[in-house]
Amino acid sequence: MKGLVCAGGEATRLGELTRVTNKHLLPVGSWPMVYYPLQLLQLAGIREVLLVTGKGHAGQMIDLLGDGHLTVRGGEAPLLELDLTYKVQTQPGGIAEVVGMAEDFAGGEPIVVVLGDNIFEYSHAAAIAAWGDGGVGAQVFVKDVPDPENFGVVVYDDAGNVTDLSEKAGVVDLRYPAPPSNDAVVGLYCYPTDVFSVISSLERSSRGELEITDVNRAYAERGELSVVPVVGWWEDAGKHWQHLAEIGRMIDETGVNK
Repeated sequence: MKGLVCAGGEATRLGELTRVTNKHLLPVGSWPMVYYPLQLLQLAGIREVLLVTGKGHAGQMIDLLGDGHLTVRGGEAPLLELDLTYKVQTQPGGIAEVVGMAEDFAGGEPIVVVLGDNIFEYSHAAAIAAWGDGGVGAQVFVKDVPDPENFGVVVYDDAGNVTDLSEKAGVVDLRYPAPPSNDAVVGLYCYPTDVFSVISSLERSSRGELEITDVNRAYAERGELSVVPVVGWWEDAGKHWQHLAEIGRMIDETGVNK
């Protein structure tokens, strides 16, 4: 397996904090935000990782992470031991577009995708590794949320099989007047080698982007999408500046990527 971290975007929700820096470089607890998804991939046994970022702050990202081999500052203990490659997304185009940018990097290998602002209490390394050892189709991770209307959620049939995905049901996806489940798809995805042909067949959405929900739906319609419930807490760290401090406190209290 190879890894991909999506670390672009303008992060307007974080206001002045991201005027001159990438949100993934902001502190969450004692680390820059981007360290957490990189550590998650490393714990799953992945060593080759592509990091896609925006053109405005690519230099800062490279200055921080270098080639992916980092030791604890002021010491010699290894912090990250990855082989990092970088690409720049010049215009916003959606998560699926970022995944499509990894085709040459993947080189015919399956790929594990993590959104750079998603942080997990547990790394789910065993589930990722098991999928890499022979999983069929794509695998996504889901969290039971109290506000499913704000997410892309999984649609199940009466037997509990995944049949579809619905993006913000009743608001964006009008096929469903209300969310068909509370299982929101979070920013951790495992894709087989044919994901790039799936992406190449997509049409852009009304906002001009290639939507990752459409990628997952393609696998669901083929009966090739499995879901894994997230254990412990999961947070999107890009919501609000106060949320960064809250996540930092959670990390101190419970640990992270366990």
